[in-house]
Amino acid sequence: MPVRHADSVPREPVEPGRRTSRQVLIGPDEAPNFALRRFTMQPGGGIPAHTNTVEHEQYVLRGRAKIGIADEVVEVKPDDAVYIPVGVPHWYRVEGDEPFVFLCIVPNAPDKMELLGA
Repeated sequence: MPVRHADSVPREPVEPGRRTSRQVLIGPDEAPNFALRRFTMQPGGGIPAHTNTVEHEQYVLRGRAKIGIADEVVEVKPDDAVYIPVGVPHWYRVEGDEPFVFLCIVPNAPDKMELLGA
């Protein structure tokens, strides 16, 4: 299936995120190397500090958020690109009153999310 509309893909809640959902737009059963996911965080939403065992490449489509990456806190907006290396602690917090929406590309490899400070 080479083309599908993103709104036709089911949303699933992201745990332990708050007011956050994810859609797997292209998954490992369709593409051999990478998965393409769209995250939507509603105002007041976010994801607590955690690490992953795969890198993340992200592209902001809509809204604003603060993202903590290691010891740095950055504010991102539409058209910003974000790179999160393997094992680096990171978190997300929506800023403002509109949803924060971004694409996230990850390798098709086992990914373990580990919460920090839990």
